[in-house]
Order: sequence, then C-alpha cells, then structure tokens
Amino acid sequence: MQSVTPATVQSLVGSDLGASDWLLVDQPMVDAFAELTGDRQFIHVDPERARSTPFGGTIAHGFLTMSLIATLMPDGVPVFEGLKMGVNYGFDRVRFLSPVHVGKRVRARHTLLAAEDKGGGRWLTTTRVTIEIEGGDRPALTADWLGMQYI
Repeated sequence: MQSVTPATVQSLVGSDLGASDWLLVDQPMVDAFAELTGDRQFIHVDPERARSTPFGGTIAHGFLTMSLIATLMPDGVPVFEGLKMGVNYGFDRVRFLSPVHVGKRVRARHTLLAAEDKGGGRWLTTTRVTIEIEGGDRPALTADWLGMQYI
C-alpha cells in the first residue's frame, strides 16, 4: 500500500491505481445478499427458472456488485500519511452496464479522479471504480466513489 502526503496526492490524479484480485460471485453469495436485502427476484435466486430468461441463468443483484467495491480494493490504492479514518461520502455517478452471471469472477480497477483539500485535515477524494467481469467485453459497472479522508 502506497503512502501519500497532501503535497504529493495531486500528482496521482488521473492515475490508474491498479486492479484488485479476482473474486468469485457464486450462488451462496447471491442468496445471502437476497436474504439480507429482501430482494428475492427469481433472476437472482432461482437457477432453474432463470435459465429460461435472456440471461440464461442467475445473475448477481446490481447492488451486490456495487457493494463489492469495498471488498475489491487493490493494493495500489494510496493512503494518506497520518490517516485517522476514511468514510464513504457517496457516489456522483453509478452505471450498471452488464449483468454479473453467477459463477463469474469480478475485480475492481481504480483511477483517482480528484483529491480536494476541504480544510481542517479533511480531503475529499473521487475515485472512478470499474468492476470488470473476467472474460467479459464490458464492465459490470462504473462508479465515481467519494471518500472523505481525515488526517
């Protein structure tokens, strides 16, 4: 994990921060998410019935794919020296581009879009996150993730 100072973070804006390891999205993961959220639509939880859809089988919830952003952090994402904590601040843009079929692997690629000094030891970072599907032509999603860093 790379360490940066407020003086050097601006040099990373526009940089590809790398990709995470691949993660398998399997049916037990999708079922657990369905149970937790109450979203038990058959395209997610009923493999037999989902086979007759254009997807040809079950797919992960879009929100499950989005929630994996926190898990799929590459080792190359920099951390501010003296970081006390970082918190989710929201998303400026989220697009679900392709379904993640159960049994596929995904990973996240991160690009730092902005780092803004908000004063008082607070920095607002904007990171473009692209969830890639192994062997896929298009990503599962793209999102501009905002994080407030307290140093």
